[in-house]
Amino acid sequence: MKTFKYIVLGLVLLGFGCKKQDEFLTKYPLDQLTDDTYWTSENNVRTFAYGFYPNYFPGYASGFDLTWGGYFSGESLNDDFAPTTPTTFVRNVPASASGTSPSSWYFNNVRRANLFINRIQRVPMSAEAISHWTGIARFFRGMEYAAKVKSYGDLPWYGRVLNETDEAELYQTRQPRTAVMDSVLADFKYAAANVRAVDAGVSNANKLTVTKMVVLAFMSRVFLYEGTWQKYQANNTAKATEYLEAAKWAANEVMTNGGYQVTANYRQLFNSLDLGTNPEIIMYRKYQQGLLTHSLHNYVNKEPQTGASKNAVESYLCSDGLPISVSPLYQGDKGINNVMANRDPRISETFAKELRLNGVVSNFSTSGYACIKFFNDALKDQTNGNSNLNDTQAPVIRYGEVLMNYVEAVAELGTLTQADLDLTINKLRQRGGYTVKLPALQVMGNQPAVNGVAYDDPKRDPSVSPILWEIRRERRVELMMEGFRNDDLKRWKKYPYLDTRANPDINLGAWINKADYAKTLSVTIQNNTTEGYIVPAPKAETQRIFDNPKVYLNPIPLDQIKLYQDHGVTLTQNPGW
Repeated sequence: MKTFKYIVLGLVLLGFGCKKQDEFLTKYPLDQLTDDTYWTSENNVRTFAYGFYPNYFPGYASGFDLTWGGYFSGESLNDDFAPTTPTTFVRNVPASASGTSPSSWYFNNVRRANLFINRIQRVPMSAEAISHWTGIARFFRGMEYAAKVKSYGDLPWYGRVLNETDEAELYQTRQPRTAVMDSVLADFKYAAANVRAVDAGVSNANKLTVTKMVVLAFMSRVFLYEGTWQKYQANNTAKATEYLEAAKWAANEVMTNGGYQVTANYRQLFNSLDLGTNPEIIMYRKYQQGLLTHSLHNYVNKEPQTGASKNAVESYLCSDGLPISVSPLYQGDKGINNVMANRDPRISETFAKELRLNGVVSNFSTSGYACIKFFNDALKDQTNGNSNLNDTQAPVIRYGEVLMNYVEAVAELGTLTQADLDLTINKLRQRGGYTVKLPALQVMGNQPAVNGVAYDDPKRDPSVSPILWEIRRERRVELMMEGFRNDDLKRWKKYPYLDTRANPDINLGAWINKADYAKTLSVTIQNNTTEGYIVPAPKAETQRIFDNPKVYLNPIPLDQIKLYQDHGVTLTQNPGW
């Protein structure tokens, strides 16, 4: 909504937020602070900055209108999950704007960022401090706008604090998407140049606060998205190149100067009680008993869960580095032991080595395939492993993602080399904790290869080059259930992959034989037989159909269009809506 309110100045704990249904912590001062009296010290500026953290770093809490910050099934409009009722595309134009997440048509956080930029200039502190905190504020403004652009495309750009009397600027028309993202790029560049490497004013804040490397890591994410959107959705080669170069540069800065390393244990990135010393973590969200906890760990352990699709499980390579469709090592999918045998070791770090079936166990999976990526075995019977008392730490952004951002950007730019693969994908494949390591991915022209032999996946989308297909596969596997898949399919213009009728494997689960189980199973088998693949969503009326590209962008709420009309301005609706 275009409703601007006074900013409440609160002392926000480093745990980010307020303790209510959204699981955040907030402690308000006893004294009533005002805008005139607040901006007196750098510590006050720092406290104001913490108020932005819940919006962009939700961790395993709720954020971006997604459960668990988008981790696991918190983001389920994708082809990785096989639910009993597939998440559907938006079908109707909302009557009114709702929600305050960065992806909503709600500009309060833009105003807060602009106010922050403005007020920083009056605080009695050094020029370096002013530049640092201005960079922090511009980073948050850039993050806010990047999320809104993903949702709506063209947007009004507000680059300063406005008053209710500034009607011409308040009710401005939507600016072209590229103009908005050019301003976002300027914000990120300023932040990258001015935000400190470490905020020395905070003790015990290792990897908990925004630093130069955090800015650069998010910059690589934001502009990989926008560069590929411009390439595949907008057919704007010039802007695609500019934004992809920005993503490449930012990722390379992290790779060259950040000092991060790929950690030996993949699963410890997601189920640990301490991430502060993990060399792969760039930023994380801290949970602590009695202050801030979550429930994701309990959900993947004791609750019925949305299971992984057959399509997702089959995306994992065999241990010889080849797709299951061409590898002689593949044992087939009749039985979970066969599925897990001779595979990319990340498959057994992500999924349970036993099927969890409805009718056999209470913590069943809709597809039989159950996620364990976020589960810590040592906490199974502990208080902090159950209910909503979980205190495993949540990665906000990690080095593994930055490596994938870099290699995809250079591939899209057409400059991929073997050295690029060795710096990125092959480091991820060679994690020290793996007993079996995948062979290095090689590039021969536009073909992927292992051990000097080129191959081509028979299941490859023919519109995607063989080497890019493998890079996208690696991204899917490395970042499985971390909330990226929907965004990836959107920017690649691949929403047809989400159609459950056209792609039946995304509505299939594990292969089972009912005769192998003494108990009566509450599952539907393909073709209503006694053995075959589980069909999590068997009803025709629940199928997800992709039939209109308008869903790549959200519709503008009707009340906002009416609001503009009342002020004599036309707010255009998105195409098709």
